[in-house]
Amino acid sequence: MPLNEHHYLPKILGFLSEIDIPVHEKPLPADTFLPGLELGPGCLYVDYAQLKYPGDLLHEAGHLAVTTSEQRALIGTDAIQQPWPTDGEEIVAILWSFAAARHIDLPLEIVFHPNGYKGYSDWLIESFESGTYIGLPLLEWMGLTESQAFPKMKQWLRG
Repeated sequence: MPLNEHHYLPKILGFLSEIDIPVHEKPLPADTFLPGLELGPGCLYVDYAQLKYPGDLLHEAGHLAVTTSEQRALIGTDAIQQPWPTDGEEIVAILWSFAAARHIDLPLEIVFHPNGYKGYSDWLIESFESGTYIGLPLLEWMGLTESQAFPKMKQWLRG
């Protein structure tokens, strides 16, 4: 039976509120990178009428979380240092979203749905479930976790 992804939306939004990642509802154009989502300065914008995959909120929040606080305030503006996100930030945003999914007891298929991650959703799930955490040294270097405790996080937002 397919998962009712929107059933998990309150849990995701509650978690994001708890860790101080603001989510603002607003109409968005139909051509956003992810349906119904856009990153803003230190926040997420969501258009619930267009949101296809609520788990994408966690991945996009991961981008905010692993970006330095100075850069986080510039997301969505021309002032953000380029390239953004870097390949390393992309990898750790994926790993961060895995830790977040585990923290709030969310099925991994909600975040790593088949229509995302360039066809590698199943591979990511299999890797994480087997304890292979690509990008863990970088997430640890950012001060967000310790490798021996992962997926438990020391903090959710990079300073």
